[in-house]
Amino acid sequence: MTEHTEHTAEHAEHAGYGTFIKIWVILVVLTGCLVGVSHLGQTAAVWGLLTLTPLKAGLVFYYFMHLKYEGPLFKVVVLVTLGTLLIFFALLFSDVAFR
Repeated sequence: MTEHTEHTAEHAEHAGYGTFIKIWVILVVLTGCLVGVSHLGQTAAVWGLLTLTPLKAGLVFYYFMHLKYEGPLFKVVVLVTLGTLLIFFALLFSDVAFR
């Protein structure tokens, strides 16, 4: 006789369609805000775009690319990568500002 062992993989429950529709509506509203901000003065538009665009990207990463359901190590790797990118951009902008 052969013994069968049950494999119980622990999976987080994935969000239903309602969650994805809510996130999509939020993304559409943020897109409208981006269009509205782009019609402001140049400085306000740049700061508005630099604020809203990462928020939209974060929502896409977290929900539509399923980062929400990944393990903590993967989340840390993504955050460290984004932090390094932000430091790089900060150094790049400071170099341009002092020319």
